[in-house]
Amino acid sequence: MIKVGDLVSVIDEPITGSVISIVDDNITITTEDGFDMIFSIDEVVKVKTGEMTLPSYEEVHKNLQDKEIFRKKTKKRSVKPKERHLPPMEVDLHIHKLTKSTKGMTNHEMVILQVDTAKRQLDFAIQKRIPKIIFIHGVGQGVLKEELKYLFGRYDNVRISDADYKKYGLGAMEIYIVQNPK
Repeated sequence: MIKVGDLVSVIDEPITGSVISIVDDNITITTEDGFDMIFSIDEVVKVKTGEMTLPSYEEVHKNLQDKEIFRKKTKKRSVKPKERHLPPMEVDLHIHKLTKSTKGMTNHEMVILQVDTAKRQLDFAIQKRIPKIIFIHGVGQGVLKEELKYLFGRYDNVRISDADYKKYGLGAMEIYIVQNPK
C-alpha cells in the first residue's frame, strides 16, 4: 500500500521520487530533481531502502483478473471517434532520459542503448496496434538519426517521415505503422 511520504519508482521510466499526494488512482510525486509529476497508481512501485517492493502473487493475480486479460472477448471493439485523433506516442531518445548517468559509457554504447530502446518501443507499438510514433532523437551530429533510419528501414510495415517541424524542429521523426500490410 503506497502512502504519502513513501519513496516510489516509476515502472519503465528512470524516475524516482517521494509521494506528496494521492487523489483517486493518481499519485503526485516530487522527483529527485525537484519536479512534481503525476502518475497512475499502477505505474509506480514502492521502494524500500534502494530496493523495489514486489507485490505478492495474490496482488498480481487479482490485478490481472480485474483487467481484461481474463475476460472473454465477445465482439470486436469499435474505434471511437475520440480515439482516432489521439496524439501519437512519443519516445524521447535523449541519452539523459534513458539512463541516470553516462559516466563510463562510450559514444557507441550510448547509441546502442538508444537504438535498442527505439526498437523495443516500435515493437511494442506494432504489438499494441498504435498507428503513429514520434521518436525524438535530437539534432547533434546525425549519427542516431541515421541508425534509426537503418533500423526502421528493416521493417516492411512502417513509413518514415520527419515529424512536425513547428513542434519538434529537426530533431524528431514520425513513424506510421501500416496495420494491414499487403
